[in-house]
Amino acid sequence: MKRQMIVVLLSGVFALGCAERPARPPVLVRVNDYEITQEEFELAFRGSRYAAAATPEARRAFLDNLVDRKLMLQDAQARGLDRDPAFLKAIERFWEQSLLKVYLEQKIGEIAEAAVVDDKAVEAAYAKMSEEARAGRSYEELIPQIKWELAKAREAGLMNQWLARLRQGAQIQVDEALLNGKR
Repeated sequence: MKRQMIVVLLSGVFALGCAERPARPPVLVRVNDYEITQEEFELAFRGSRYAAAATPEARRAFLDNLVDRKLMLQDAQARGLDRDPAFLKAIERFWEQSLLKVYLEQKIGEIAEAAVVDDKAVEAAYAKMSEEARAGRSYEELIPQIKWELAKAREAGLMNQWLARLRQGAQIQVDEALLNGKR
């Protein structure tokens, strides 16, 4: 019984040892303890100004620049600058701006889809313009402009409603004296 258990355990260990491990991506360059894989390099290179030339010289120049940046970053970390309050505040601001940008792009897309303008609204806007003697051009000529203006007005209204809902659901406390410099 013990012998069978040992054989089963050894078989399992042997099988695990012989099992194929996922191929590790090839490392293009090591900068101290930091590795840059071929894939990471290619992705960064394609997004750089060096890619316009795409010559071996351009690739080497980009790599040299990348290595120099990593060395500077490692030196800054060794000096503790990555824990500096000013640096951390800058990171916080960058994170907030990036998150806000992504979120607003998404929200603006949702609002734009909801701000569809129908033909009746365009006709009503043209009729109002005609009454006020602001039309100046034919209905057919003004359709694109009127649709655009109505859509933008609806988008602004929907954005304001959304922000009002956010404020309504939030707890906001302002120290007015401190705001006005009275303290």
